[in-house]
Amino acid sequence: MEAFLLQLFIFLAAAAISVPIAKKLGLGSVLGYLMAGIVIGPFGAALIHDVEAIMHFTEFGVVMMLFLVGLELKPSLLWQLRTPILGFGGAQVLISSVFIWGVAVVFLPWQQALAIGLILSLSSTAIVLQTLQEKGKMKTEAGQSVFAVLLFQDLAVIPMLAILPLLATLTISGGAHHDSVLFDISTLPNYIQILVTISAIVFVLMTGKFACRPIFRTIANTGVREIFVAAALGLVIGTSLLMMTVGLSPALGAFLAGVVLADSEFRHELESDIEPFKGLLLGIFFISIGASLNFTLISDSFLLILGLTCGLIAIKGLVLLLVSVVFKISKQERPLFAIALAQGGEFAFVLFQLTKTSGVLSIEVIEPLISAVAISMFLAPVMFVIHEKMSHKPNKKPVEASKDVIEKGDHKVILAGFGRLGTDIGRFLISAGIKPVILDHDANNVSLLRKLGFEVYYGDATRLDLLESAGAATAELLVITLGDTESAKQLVALAKKHYPQLKIVVNAHDREAAFEFMDLEIEHIYRETLGTALNMGQAAMKQLGVDPYEVHRLKQIFYKKDVEMMPELYKLRCEEEKYIVLYQKHHERLEELMKLDHNENLMALDKAWTAKNPEL
Repeated sequence: MEAFLLQLFIFLAAAAISVPIAKKLGLGSVLGYLMAGIVIGPFGAALIHDVEAIMHFTEFGVVMMLFLVGLELKPSLLWQLRTPILGFGGAQVLISSVFIWGVAVVFLPWQQALAIGLILSLSSTAIVLQTLQEKGKMKTEAGQSVFAVLLFQDLAVIPMLAILPLLATLTISGGAHHDSVLFDISTLPNYIQILVTISAIVFVLMTGKFACRPIFRTIANTGVREIFVAAALGLVIGTSLLMMTVGLSPALGAFLAGVVLADSEFRHELESDIEPFKGLLLGIFFISIGASLNFTLISDSFLLILGLTCGLIAIKGLVLLLVSVVFKISKQERPLFAIALAQGGEFAFVLFQLTKTSGVLSIEVIEPLISAVAISMFLAPVMFVIHEKMSHKPNKKPVEASKDVIEKGDHKVILAGFGRLGTDIGRFLISAGIKPVILDHDANNVSLLRKLGFEVYYGDATRLDLLESAGAATAELLVITLGDTESAKQLVALAKKHYPQLKIVVNAHDREAAFEFMDLEIEHIYRETLGTALNMGQAAMKQLGVDPYEVHRLKQIFYKKDVEMMPELYKLRCEEEKYIVLYQKHHERLEELMKLDHNENLMALDKAWTAKNPEL
């Protein structure tokens, strides 16, 4: 236990030191993780030793990432993307495999050359998506095309896992089957294996479609955040285990689970819960890649590994440029498309391990290739930086965004709280053509409002990660209608600290709550009972026979004077006697004003219409 904690401390400390330095230098977090791995690895300071064991553990970060990727894709959108996925992705994998096979077959038997071609055709989903997101290029034309290719590659891993063992050319003793935690599906007849595999996929899809929503709704109603986090992690781990049991990639299971939950109102809460675990494991995974670089082997076979690395990047880069021309990607976006996918991928480590255990490739062939893949992954963020420095062009206008309502930059207003007051404000804004991002923490309320046609999302708006998902970094206005004053104050403090550009409008359920918000230097505060009180008073006076225009005039004057009174009362809120005296004085003035003769009343009315922040 002590050794494990020491290793974990070393990883976390290395990340905490290296990533800020890399970000400061404009290199990105991925390159920072890789450099940290080199420094603490066996060929650096030798602070860690069993890199392979740690990498197997942190590969789960890739699985979590694919779950989040699935959450970003509604099934309808996935169907719309079928052409770029099959077109871009299929062409890239097929042509890259053929080209690499053509080079490798000169030196190796065709079976081994084909295995190498298939494995090296894959790119790093983790590095590419992380870097594109950091640089804000996910919604560019190149970013969307890169995403389509990566999605196809992740799906292509499944048939590769089935094909590679069939290419075995070396004699091995014993079976090469992986012992499942539950049972070994390979012992079953072939047709049963197919049925079990299909059944597992259907089970994941049906469970996600029909069972997950009521389960998460029940959990959300408990109000215990830890249970929601546990359920989210359990969903990812459970689907991964199921896919591994039937011989499929755990990443596929996580991806499918994400896709079927993409339309769920709990989607963004799930993203916020999984994101920290994904980020941490991916970071440690990148550190493991840096630590796995065998510098002894690299120095002994420097020219060979250099040639392999350069050849891999050159071949895939040329293929990607060809694909970009065929599928008519704009000229400005082609370099980014080619650079983004020219490296090897993290699945290469898994697939090369499979070729070793199944006897397809010998260790002498695998080790230089793994080094070349690791170096190419290390160079990927560097190439991004070089491309960015050389282009000196602002990001192109994003292609048409997906139909997901919470896309960064899509909305200028965030509405936190969709209860009795928030619902009416939301209806008013939407009717006026302003579509806000709506967040609410009442699962039953969210479910009901979604049935009524509102696109409301379940989540605690006082969480920084959820605010980020809602687009707070690019939004202009935050409207807070939370019933709990303490939660509203917490949200105000959070928004002012992390998103100072946000204008804030907040409701206060009474005068005391308004004073608390004034302590936080909020200018636009609206007492939710004041408007209703004035409207009811207006109705009462009309019922008593008072002229409607006169009632409206008096209502405006009252509101204006009340707004003027609040800052003065705020200054004396802690001095009870002075507060009462000032309140009575203001009330007397108000009565006098409302009894003025008709002409003076009209003049006062004109001034009343110019009151700042009119509520009515």
